[in-house]
Amino acid sequence: MTYVVGDVHGEFDTLNLLINKIPKCSEIIFVGDIVDRGEKSNKVIEFIQNNNHRCVVGNHEKMMIDYSEYFIKEYPNIPFTGFVDTWIKNGGKETLESYGLIARDRYDGKLICNKNDKGFKQYKKDIKWLKTLPLYIKLKKKKDGKDIVVSHASLGDVWYLVESHSKEDIIEQYALWNRKEPKKNCSIFNIYGHTPISKVDTTKHYINIDTGCCYKKKKGLGKLSAYCIETNEVISV
Repeated sequence: MTYVVGDVHGEFDTLNLLINKIPKCSEIIFVGDIVDRGEKSNKVIEFIQNNNHRCVVGNHEKMMIDYSEYFIKEYPNIPFTGFVDTWIKNGGKETLESYGLIARDRYDGKLICNKNDKGFKQYKKDIKWLKTLPLYIKLKKKKDGKDIVVSHASLGDVWYLVESHSKEDIIEQYALWNRKEPKKNCSIFNIYGHTPISKVDTTKHYINIDTGCCYKKKKGLGKLSAYCIETNEVISV
């Protein structure tokens, strides 16, 4: 069986609950946004790597990678004053905290760097791994007569660009950031996340598997879900 897991966003404990409900020996694929917002992004990355699960890159991994060039170069002498990077404000703070690399100053509450050689070594190793993640995974399976493609965001409407090997910048923008559902006449069966929904609809010509795991305080969200390609079943915790 093949299960596609929605946006985990650092919620390692919830991921463990979900994994325990998935039949053993199943193939597990992640739709990206495995980091940020939750408290244990480092543990999520470690779990996926240690179990050789497949994963596509999401917009949060892309932001983390982009910020890492500055962070690795300047660490630990980084003043978090004035301008704060977009990634830090969108869950990156929690990710760096999971590696023990930053904390809140107990006197003024501002962000400061922690000197943590072990955490920094792991962070650099994980950045290197994140850079290997693909924008999409095309499976050797079909659904409704169409090729199945796993991506972070909806990619169906520009799949023709992938097949023609053109306009890679547009493909990347769609794969990471697009929030529009694919049109009915798109040529693939696209399984993706990125845009939180309250319930996975398995009757459509695509699957959005992001049920907003990190938004536990928002009504209708706060669950982590996995979609089984063979049975059309959804497991949520």
